Amino acid sequence: MKLVILCGGKGTRLREETEYRPKPLVPIGGMPIVWHIMKIYSHYGIKDFILCLGYKGSVIKDYFLNFEEMAHDFTLDLRAKNARVIHHNEQNLEDWRITFVETGEESNTGARVARVEKFVKDEPFCLTYGDGVGNVDIGRLIQFHQGKGKILTLTGVHPENVFGILEHEEGIAKTFKEKPRMDTTINGGFFVCQPEIFRYLSTDPACVFEEKPLRSIAADSQLAVYDHLDFWYCMDTYKHYEDLNKRWASGNAPWKIWA
Repeated sequence: MKLVILCGGKGTRLREETEYRPKPLVPIGGMPIVWHIMKIYSHYGIKDFILCLGYKGSVIKDYFLNFEEMAHDFTLDLRAKNARVIHHNEQNLEDWRITFVETGEESNTGARVARVEKFVKDEPFCLTYGDGVGNVDIGRLIQFHQGKGKILTLTGVHPENVFGILEHEEGIAKTFKEKPRMDTTINGGFFVCQPEIFRYLSTDPACVFEEKPLRSIAADSQLAVYDHLDFWYCMDTYKHYEDLNKRWASGNAPWKIWA
């Protein structure tokens, strides 16, 4: 099964980091967030990736074209024919296959997915955003999707409330919960799709996946929801960027499910 990753947005609310590089390359612990996402899926055996490029897509191409040199130690022998590169971390080289697709700098999410149809062909595929991590069990998610028999399954998540919740009675505090998880379910991405999903999409740049397509799929009773009650986090602002890096540095990175 392939994984399609939406990597084309401008990340305007993270302008401190995205002015010079695309959001999927914003680092957590020295490695781009898109690498963390790919490691999650790779842990479950999904190693064939399709990146929907847009804003600063050439920077993403350059990064992965030089990925092994960027991520690992190497020796460059300039005296050897063709300037031979010797890698020193052969056991850590990723066995990934990555397809890079230019989906338009101004395209919205629905148009980006529509424009990779020929690379997905007629097979089910996974789909996710290039800025969210979580300890979602991808194997169980796919099994759930197959069991429901719907065109699309999205992962429903319960993010932490940004404020503490105070319960009180007659002016006396009863309980206080620091940033509890919300009872409300929101779309956390981590989708599984049947190829029939392309009937709901358009290559028109104005097509937003989360608007008419998603509403139409739900109206046709073709949308399943996999409820994920554990960790999920979206890097939407600079504060989120700082928080994810603090979690990684402290060793408390719940999305790091790989060895």
